[in-house]
Amino acid sequence: MYSLFIKTRVKPGTTEAFLSAIKANAAASVATESGCLVFDVSVDREDPQVIYLYEIYRDDAAYEAHTQTAHFRDSRPLVEPLILEQVCFESDVIARNPGV
Repeated sequence: MYSLFIKTRVKPGTTEAFLSAIKANAAASVATESGCLVFDVSVDREDPQVIYLYEIYRDDAAYEAHTQTAHFRDSRPLVEPLILEQVCFESDVIARNPGV
């Protein structure tokens, strides 16, 4: 399984706009993409301008398919202007704990 950990710092005053757009993308991804297993969105407790995304896809091809969906493409022009900096870490999932 392919996973992404993304740390995003948004511009001051844009946290809610960013979260609105990214939560819609995350919900649609998990609901409509069989290859998207997890798409979690978290806000840093000490700095609400820092948002963490954790995504797991069945494989690299499932992630590529994700980037071609309407919900992904529609979210990009909404979130990109709000981002100050972003760091992405890619990894392979070795063990996954079931259920939440």
